[in-house]
Amino acid sequence: MSLEITEELIARQSPEAQVIIRLLLGQVAELKADVAALKSELATLRKTPQNSSLPPSTQHPHAKSAVHKLKSNKTRGGQPGHPRHERALIPAEQCIAVVTLKPPACRRCRTTLSGVDAEPLRHQVWELPEIRPLVTEYQQHRLICPCCGETTCAALPPGVPTGQSGPGLIAFTATLMALFRQSKRRTALFVSSVLNIPCCPSLTVKHQHIATQALRPAYDDLVQALPEQSHLNGDESPTREGTAKAWLWTFVAQAFTVFALRGSRAATAISELLGETFSGVMSCDRAKMYWQCGRLQWCWAHLKRDFQALVEHPDRQVQRLGRDLLRPTKELFRQWGRCRDGTLSRAELKAILTPVREKVNALLLRGVFSGNARLAGMCRELHEHREWLWTFLEVEGVEPTNNAAERSLRQAVIWRKLSFGTQSAGGSRFVETLLSVIETCRQQERSVLDHVTSAVTAHFHGQPGPSLLPRA
Repeated sequence: MSLEITEELIARQSPEAQVIIRLLLGQVAELKADVAALKSELATLRKTPQNSSLPPSTQHPHAKSAVHKLKSNKTRGGQPGHPRHERALIPAEQCIAVVTLKPPACRRCRTTLSGVDAEPLRHQVWELPEIRPLVTEYQQHRLICPCCGETTCAALPPGVPTGQSGPGLIAFTATLMALFRQSKRRTALFVSSVLNIPCCPSLTVKHQHIATQALRPAYDDLVQALPEQSHLNGDESPTREGTAKAWLWTFVAQAFTVFALRGSRAATAISELLGETFSGVMSCDRAKMYWQCGRLQWCWAHLKRDFQALVEHPDRQVQRLGRDLLRPTKELFRQWGRCRDGTLSRAELKAILTPVREKVNALLLRGVFSGNARLAGMCRELHEHREWLWTFLEVEGVEPTNNAAERSLRQAVIWRKLSFGTQSAGGSRFVETLLSVIETCRQQERSVLDHVTSAVTAHFHGQPGPSLLPRA
């Protein structure tokens, strides 16, 4: 049964009843609004990157999967009969000491034993050495000239820092803050309590500035090499510099990566870093500031999420086109997986995806003329620039996704969430420089600590540091 409470019905009641009815109607309206808001919030909480168009970055790394697996009857840990995984023994020559153990007598009849075992049972124990800082004292004597009485002080040898920190300590501190994402206070605590070297947060800032100065020439060389690359992956993420909003850009080439922290997301940052001479392919999302790069490859992973958002739309016409677009998208990724693992050649991939390409173009054209505002704008942009969807079929080395930039930016995003950005321009230069060095060393399979140590050592000697360019 339902009853419509109208003003005419209320007017027939007594004055006291009218007041009570209007009060209750107001409370009911408030409760309905609260229920609608809670339903909307609950629908949002139930969405995950696995079941909706949400990007993967919106989910916490430790979030539990929504899929409930059947509980196993097995106990925790390794199962009986599983292969053993042991640390491999190193050669005896590399051990700091070799202790020979021989049994003095037979364990059964107690007869004295002699001789050696050709293949003794080897047991190695790993231990940390006592950490003692290497402190070198330089005694600079001041001598008086017997002829003129002038006082002359001996100079420090070349490469000796004027401060109390050597290249290895500076490189280790910078690496601890940048690669292992430790705060300045925790870095100072580690250096003082574990390495037994007096350190405070202000000293780590000094180390940060020295490391930036030492690595900046190599970073500038990478920036100058960006316009010469035939293919780049680009992406950006918001951060902060002090109280102002900033953006951390990343550009990934085949053998190196450049990060740049700028105060704007505008296309001027791309012009500054790539100049007017870049003529390669830029893999990116559909952000319009990348359009000035000329030839693009739009990321199909982003497009897949956009198509999934259409499926989640309440309009049935929008849902239908979203499902129709998802089918060829899944086929594209399936065939690309075969090409990536070597099952298909690029030429075969291009031939197989030709009908998929035609299908997608037809669906986009259907969206353009659908008369639906939700579809027309997006489909028109995609159809007008449809060649940017298929550049990977024409250019060797280009992939259909922007995963290279997403992977390089992931560590930077984790750093941002832990540190809440930088506090000064000097901190921003440290972050963009060290992140570039870390990611480039990963691509080139170099040691980050060794590279930073070599750069700081060269800086103290007044010599050019090691380059990160592939040809160097």
